[in-house]
Amino acid sequence: MRNGTGLLVLLLVVSGCAGQRSEGLQPQAEIPSATSTVSQPQVAPPTTESVDPPATDDCKVDELKLAVRDGDAAAGTVYRKLIFTNTGTRLCVIQGFPGVSYVAGDDGHQVGPAAFRVGTKGSPVRLDPGTSASADVGFVNVQNYDPTVCQPTEVRGLRVYPPHDTGSAFVELPGTGCAGTPPGNQLTVKTVV
Repeated sequence: MRNGTGLLVLLLVVSGCAGQRSEGLQPQAEIPSATSTVSQPQVAPPTTESVDPPATDDCKVDELKLAVRDGDAAAGTVYRKLIFTNTGTRLCVIQGFPGVSYVAGDDGHQVGPAAFRVGTKGSPVRLDPGTSASADVGFVNVQNYDPTVCQPTEVRGLRVYPPHDTGSAFVELPGTGCAGTPPGNQLTVKTVV
């Protein structure tokens, strides 16, 4: 009994002193409770070295000149380079697949399906003013398709949407496209490089 009473007294003394601080002792850091608010550490603003300058936004159609250059031919398909030249005054970035389709008539209406995307999206290409990037476009000889399915139609050229842009440009390139939906892709396009 005596040991049990001594233990009880010791516990009462320890618990009674737990809320008091002794002179000369360093206070311990308080641990925040679940309801305490902990202030967030201050973060220094990023330096210009780690952040791209705002001039690296996507290239927009009004600051690009588009052109088509001849390329290679293979198995009924002619591949040409669709060239994007930065005619603006700022550095801009172009990445991914352009939207490409045949157009005809004075109203520039689309003829047949748009170009099918081939391959994977490439890395961003930074265009300084005056520099260019390109995407390969495949033009299938539509005479290879059944004319009742293809519905061959004279076209004036291409409507091109630069990647990440809702604006388009017309590129003159007379030829023949399928107004119908052929069993294959009349146009293909690769990523901008």
